[in-house]
Amino acid sequence: MRLLIVAGPPSAGKTAVVRQILRSVAGSRKAAYLKIDVVRAFEDEELRAEFSIPAKKIYSGDLCPDHMGIMILTDTLLWAEQEKADILIIESAGLCLRCTPYTTQSLGIVVLSSVSGTNAPLKMAPMIALADIAVVTKTDLVSQAEKEVFREKIRTVSPGIDIVETNAIQGTGMRYLMQAVASTPEITDAKTIRLRGIPPLGVCTVCAGKQEIGWQNHCGVVRKLESTEAIFRGD
Repeated sequence: MRLLIVAGPPSAGKTAVVRQILRSVAGSRKAAYLKIDVVRAFEDEELRAEFSIPAKKIYSGDLCPDHMGIMILTDTLLWAEQEKADILIIESAGLCLRCTPYTTQSLGIVVLSSVSGTNAPLKMAPMIALADIAVVTKTDLVSQAEKEVFREKIRTVSPGIDIVETNAIQGTGMRYLMQAVASTPEITDAKTIRLRGIPPLGVCTVCAGKQEIGWQNHCGVVRKLESTEAIFRGD
């Protein structure tokens, strides 16, 4: 089974890219799909109805969706194997732009919207830096000059990343992505899968539900306004 992990900010076109991947493998491979979100999601229902594939969704609620996705990945792999899937596609919620849900033995795809602003890639650097491919969507809505600037900002973050520019709804320009999907190695040993990067710390009393403001009222990993480094306070 091949593992594809699709990340990116909300409304960038992640599901549109997933839909094009599913169309490209239809009839030759069986896909399974998991959508990770926080409050509501409908993508699993839509893709199940359109492609007749096993599809699930899971809500993280009070937990960081990417942290939760890491926790349930082993269960998800077992579920996809039980469904006899050849390809497992996991679509993240992509909210904080800092988490990097990509793992070893997977194809990491980051989806970016070209209309999000030319500096957008710099604001989500970790999500781009550890991906294999950056798919830039909605390129029909910007000028050639804007596309070139956006591409260079991605290269600033990750000089060697492969970039695919597309109108994801129509699927134009996605041949290279489909070739990358087809050539992605299968999982060799699920027990040895690891994260490619270290997620941000989530160890503080805000995470535990404390509502007071000011670092003086909190314990765990905290930060002051004038400090550039996080500190640990309390037990």
